[in-house]
Amino acid sequence: MNGTAALRETADAALTTKSRDGATMKAIAVIPGQAGSVHVREVRRPNAAEVPGGRGVLVQVLRVGVDGTDKEINAAEYGTAPEGDEFLVLGHESLGRVVEVGPAVTELAPGDYVVATVRRPGTSLYDMIGLADMTTDDVYFERGISLRHGFLSEYFVESADHLVVVPPRQREIGVLLEPLTVVEKGIAQAYEIQRRLKVWKPRRAAVIGAGTVGLLATLTLRLRGLEVTTFALRRKPYLNSDLIEALGARYVSVEEQSILDAAAASGPFDLILEASGYSPAAFEAMQALSKNGVLVLASVTGGNRRVEVPADRINLDFVLGNRVMVGTVNASQEHFEMGVKDLAQAEALYPGWLGRLLTDRVRGLDHVEELFARLNSPAGAIKVFCDVSEDAMDMHGEPVRFTCDACGGRFGSVAALEGHGCVHGMPA
Repeated sequence: MNGTAALRETADAALTTKSRDGATMKAIAVIPGQAGSVHVREVRRPNAAEVPGGRGVLVQVLRVGVDGTDKEINAAEYGTAPEGDEFLVLGHESLGRVVEVGPAVTELAPGDYVVATVRRPGTSLYDMIGLADMTTDDVYFERGISLRHGFLSEYFVESADHLVVVPPRQREIGVLLEPLTVVEKGIAQAYEIQRRLKVWKPRRAAVIGAGTVGLLATLTLRLRGLEVTTFALRRKPYLNSDLIEALGARYVSVEEQSILDAAAASGPFDLILEASGYSPAAFEAMQALSKNGVLVLASVTGGNRRVEVPADRINLDFVLGNRVMVGTVNASQEHFEMGVKDLAQAEALYPGWLGRLLTDRVRGLDHVEELFARLNSPAGAIKVFCDVSEDAMDMHGEPVRFTCDACGGRFGSVAALEGHGCVHGMPA
């Protein structure tokens, strides 16, 4: 059996198999193909020994973010259960703490905070060289999405190869790492493509959409020193526009100025990242690019929407202007590691900004109805997430009695304050 096949046979494939000690745990799952089937169920608790080669890691789940992908899977738009199971455990945005490691794991230790990557290797050449996010296989493996159980459970087991360490100072915001990686990948691809120019120094960037991905894209581009304009539907002021302007970026409602009008007034954009979920915006963005510009598409859109566009003009400008358009989805280990660095830099330059994205907290797996009610009716929510364990609840526990004056974290006890990685605290 080769390494790729061994990784595909890790214990996350089927949770109905009886565990060695008979232990069970709670999880939030759906029955793929049945709309509105999300529920809490008892599943077996895995253990680290189930991963081949002694590379297993048992992780206690602290926090899991939910997003449109989870909503769409629950609506039966897609999602596939692992072989041998009728259900799929949801959740692809994780934060956990290592409980146990296998004998061949040297890079992780109990107590480490970790985030798991999402895509697992298939059979293509790209899978075999560590780029499962670029697979050409028609069948692919994604935790919480396709053929692999997700992280909305009390524990999960994973190979150390698919875990990324999050420093203790970042544990409160670590659940944002997975959505950030889509942005990291898209921007990295833009720069990689433009190596063809020998010298590419983008100055002006646009982000279309001010949801979670749009906000993280604005942040990441500002960290790289670009002048950023973020376009969204809603008129300011509201939380999202305030967050964008707190980064020194410009917020524009498309009801007041379109991206095309903005490009005509102030000049075209060197880099545009489209994350609105509104497909016509992509065609407008094509016309707002500068020469040698790059358009990164991050929206996954369904339906059959049709628009009329100036096709000849778009084609001519792309050819004569050496413009590029590229899509980004999922991410590799490299992008997760890049994201950890950007989380740290963001906390240093914009203290507390990332924590403001965590708007809607649900305590415990038993409150699945509340979790999906907030997801289905966001009412101003940016990131809806579930604090799975009591340890996670301490991160924003009630009543809050202590605040870390180094990072702004809020805690319910001195022990929680001292254990999160910073050294200073003061009464809240």
